[in-house]
Amino acid sequence: MALHIGVVGCSAEGAALCYRTLCVEGAAFMGVAHAHPEVSVHTHSLATYVDCLDRDDLEGVAQLMLSSAAKLAAAGADFLVCPDNTIHQALHLVLQRSPLPWLHIAEVVAAEAAARGLRRVGVLGTRWLVDSEVYPRALAAAGLEAVNPDAQERAELGRIIMDELVRGVFNPASTAVLQRMIDGLKARGCDAVALGCTELPLVLNDGNSALPTLDSTRLLARAALRRATASAA
Repeated sequence: MALHIGVVGCSAEGAALCYRTLCVEGAAFMGVAHAHPEVSVHTHSLATYVDCLDRDDLEGVAQLMLSSAAKLAAAGADFLVCPDNTIHQALHLVLQRSPLPWLHIAEVVAAEAAARGLRRVGVLGTRWLVDSEVYPRALAAAGLEAVNPDAQERAELGRIIMDELVRGVFNPASTAVLQRMIDGLKARGCDAVALGCTELPLVLNDGNSALPTLDSTRLLARAALRRATASAA
């Protein structure tokens, strides 16, 4: 029997894409049409997370994640994923207190980058994420280098994500801004770009990016599917 996947949500669009990927791509892992592992999702209000992030209160973020973890454990989940890169800043505060194990989204992305033979990865995400060590640490552990947008680009990137993408607003002009950021990362020697906000894959992909994309949302979902179905193989 496949393991039960618990999804700790944060922002709606990213969590929805992760959930959809788990359900739609599950059949390929399970070998049965329409099949997928059992999935449960819990999320606290995004506003509560944002309040903690604005106050640099990582313990508050951790408490929200642990609350979701407890609810998902009670629902029968076997392990957890969080389709939100930003709040992985607090995961180190969560792991030792969590009732269930977690997959780490940036470590999943780093493993994929290493498997592809990449060396220098640009990172796009919220201002909280890009200012953090989440991706530099995970990529360095895999022998890779992280490259961030400059300060002005980070501000515009954060605006697009928080004012548009997490609200389900997909503006072609904003997508063009993101594409120019990727052009700049390519000019700085990057050989791929990590879409380190789980909403970014809704507007960016290999077809409209100057660099190969590392889709953190779908990569995490597929890693969860591999884990969930490994024991059933």
